[in-house]
Amino acid sequence: MLKIILVDDHRMFRESIHKMLVSEKIADVIAEAGNGKELLVLLDKHSPDLILMDISMPEMDGIEATKKALDKQPELKILALSMYGEEKYYFKMVEAGAKGFVLKSAGLTELENAIIEISKGGSWFSSEILQKLIINMSAKPKKEVSVEFTEREVEIIKHICSGLTTEQIAEKINLSHDTIKWHRANIHSKTGCNNTAGIVMYAIKNKMVDI
Repeated sequence: MLKIILVDDHRMFRESIHKMLVSEKIADVIAEAGNGKELLVLLDKHSPDLILMDISMPEMDGIEATKKALDKQPELKILALSMYGEEKYYFKMVEAGAKGFVLKSAGLTELENAIIEISKGGSWFSSEILQKLIINMSAKPKKEVSVEFTEREVEIIKHICSGLTTEQIAEKINLSHDTIKWHRANIHSKTGCNNTAGIVMYAIKNKMVDI
């Protein structure tokens, strides 16, 4: 099973998630931390597959903890645990290296799906989070995208935002896997985004997609 570390400053919440993940055989919770500093100490002893990371925590928040955790173990996958009202932190969490977000109020099925998707190298955004981002972005004037994308890159960005993998995009638009990887590398370079979640957030922020 996947090895997971839970990071949240509320002990009862951690214990509840721990019990659910283990009893449903979704993952093996190998450790828990109450803040980012505790997590960094744990990473000297453990090599988890994935971290469930709270955003707002004392001593060291999820943004800084995500950056420092990835400095220690670059292959780590981090799923942010979010509460309503924390939208202002989403872009910073993605820039730090988080692969997605799930609301703390989400059900077990969504949490399991998010963990599975991110463990496979994908990204995950709760539908409520996307709706909130769209509402917030719609209230702002359209931002002109200073980066120039080719028509093919725009097409691929839209497919990425639809949740398609590189293999699925290649099949859909009848191009080779290596060609799609090359286009994705250019997109990463142009946007400054280092993962799929970053591209999704970039596209939403710049109103390149209608969701």
